[in-house]
Amino acid sequence: MNKDAKIYIAGHRGLVGSAIVRALQKQGYSNLILKTHAELDLLDQKSVGVFFEKEQPEYVFVAAAKVGGIMANSTYPADFIYQNILIEANVIQAAYLHKVKKLLFLGTSCIYPRLAPQPTKEEHLLTGALEPTNEPYAVAKIAGIIMCQSYNRQYGTNFISVMPTNVYGPHDNFDLQDSHVLPALIRKFHDAKTQNRHEVVLWGTGNPEREFLHTDDLADACLFLMDKYNDSGIVNIGTGIGISIRELADMLKSISGFAGEIVWDTTKPDGTPKKLLDVQKLHSLGWKHSIDLEKGLRETYAWYDAYAKP
Repeated sequence: MNKDAKIYIAGHRGLVGSAIVRALQKQGYSNLILKTHAELDLLDQKSVGVFFEKEQPEYVFVAAAKVGGIMANSTYPADFIYQNILIEANVIQAAYLHKVKKLLFLGTSCIYPRLAPQPTKEEHLLTGALEPTNEPYAVAKIAGIIMCQSYNRQYGTNFISVMPTNVYGPHDNFDLQDSHVLPALIRKFHDAKTQNRHEVVLWGTGNPEREFLHTDDLADACLFLMDKYNDSGIVNIGTGIGISIRELADMLKSISGFAGEIVWDTTKPDGTPKKLLDVQKLHSLGWKHSIDLEKGLRETYAWYDAYAKP
C-alpha cells in the first residue's frame, strides 16, 4: 500500500480495528476512512453501497463484527449469525462492485472444529463439528471466508482472510455479560480488589487451554499480510503458545494484587477443551509476535485500571 492510499477500516472503534488504525498511523498512513455505527450502518446494504460509491476506498480491513464470549453467544445466537453475515456480505460485495484493490477479512479461530487436532492448521477448516456454544458466530465467519475465496475465483479480486487466536489489549469489551474470557477475568479481579472481596468466582474447571495474542501484534500481522500476502488460502495469526485458564487466572490475580481466593464454578461450561493455532504458515511468510503475554497483561490491566473503571 502506498502511504497516501485511501484505506477504510470497518469497525475502527473496536479492539482490533482501533489497533489497526494505530498501526497504520504509526507507519505513516494518513488517508484513513473511519465511520462510526451512527455514521454508517453496515447492516444496511444500501447505505454501504452509497458509502463505497462516494469514498472509493482502495484498501479495506473488515474488523467490524458482533463479538462476545460464551454467555453472549449462548444468549443471542440469532443476532450473532444474522448481523455478522450481513456485515461481511455487504462490505465484501461493495468492495467488489467498487473495485477495491485489496480486502483483508478478519475471521476467528472459532471457525475450526471443536475437537480439531492441536495445534490447529489452516487445512483443518470444515473437517469436523463446531463448538456448540459459538456455532452461529463461527458459521457466519466461515461464510465470510468462503465469500472472499469465491469472489477471488469468480471475479479475480484480491480478498484475503486471516484467523486470529484469542485477542486482548486496550479498548477491549470488559462487560461481564458479553465479554471474552480474558477481559472478563481482568474485570473480575479488578472489581474484587477495589471492592475488598474475599473471593472471585470463575466459570468451569479452569482446565481448558487457550492462546492469547496482543491486539497490537495482530494489527502488525494484518498490515504485514496486506502488504505481502496475495492468496485465497486462510492464514492463522497467533503465538502458538498455550496457557490454561487456571494459570491465566493465577497470573491476573498476581498482576491485580487481589489477595482473596479463586473459586471455580464447575456447573458452568468450559467450552472447547484446547484451542491453539499452528502458526507455521505465518512464520514461513516472515512474521512472528513480539509482545510477551505477562507484559501485555500488565499493560492491559494498567490501561483498564486507569481509563475504564466501571
